[in-house]
Amino acid sequence: MKIFISLLLLSAIALMPNSVFAKDHFNVCWTIYVGWMPWDYGAKAGIVKKWADKYGITIDVTQINDYVESINQYTAGKFDGCTMTNMDALTIPAAGNVDSTALIVGDFSNGNDGIVLKGKKSLNDIKGQKINLVELSVSHYLLARALGTAGMSEKDVSVVNTSDADIVSVYGTASVSAVVTWNPLLSTVLATPNSYKVFDSSQIPGEIIDLMVVNTKTLQENPKLGKALTGAWYEIMSTIQGNSPKAKKARTEMAAASATDLKGFDAQLKTTKMFYKPVDAVTFSAGTQLKQTMQYVAEFSFAHGLLGTGAPDAKFIGIETPTGVYGNPANVKLRFDPTYMKLAADGKL
Repeated sequence: MKIFISLLLLSAIALMPNSVFAKDHFNVCWTIYVGWMPWDYGAKAGIVKKWADKYGITIDVTQINDYVESINQYTAGKFDGCTMTNMDALTIPAAGNVDSTALIVGDFSNGNDGIVLKGKKSLNDIKGQKINLVELSVSHYLLARALGTAGMSEKDVSVVNTSDADIVSVYGTASVSAVVTWNPLLSTVLATPNSYKVFDSSQIPGEIIDLMVVNTKTLQENPKLGKALTGAWYEIMSTIQGNSPKAKKARTEMAAASATDLKGFDAQLKTTKMFYKPVDAVTFSAGTQLKQTMQYVAEFSFAHGLLGTGAPDAKFIGIETPTGVYGNPANVKLRFDPTYMKLAADGKL
């Protein structure tokens, strides 16, 4: 009898409309990076609250000091959304069986990620060196892509796993001669005397993409979250762009929060392809390059055992893009869905 009642309850739940599961309080997290600092500014300036209020919800925006830890917490369900790159969205939540949606394609790294050597000016000099980086992150991916352009492979170097929180201090020690990292850490490392950037993400444009990722189930049940976050983002983008006093003040605040000044922050923006307008993000997402990029990323991830122990090949996880699915369409766990960005582009938020 108990089993019968339980089955009836499960059936009733399955038939309930999404509105039954809707909630009104959400949590998103971010870490320090030029492309994600706008979330901090938007929260402090009240822009996120303004858009949350518009849709009758509340959104808490929380900074996490360690990048990988922020994604782990999102994957564990502690946050409804999190800033992360396209590769990390695949290898952590998607590989962990958490269906996730790239709600906002904010930018791609166009020189913000780089390889730095001490006392050496050529990528060819990297051979035989120990490389400190956040292992299995986009830094690792950048290293692999760079080595390939120079006719080398990861067998030609030794990778030393180092938290992004420790990269700068570790680089300052005599025993470390090479690092791969991202801004603002990259700028700090490069300011060290006798340091040279030998490869950066501008040499693989459009491959390291910065996103606001949200839980797909949460988004489907709570479209107001998608509308509020997207509306807030593009108001922030409109505010920070240009040379008006208001824009400079906003960027100065973001610079201070990321331990630099306006000049340093603007320098980082120059090596970031920001999609200030939603139409540009939609166009990028709809291009054929995105699917090809995710194939590169999936193949790298599979080669490094990042798609899970049961993954038989790089196509194990389905990655949905506007131009089609790469991988297994029956196991889609990462979705690039421009729906909300298109609403913003059309002025319908």
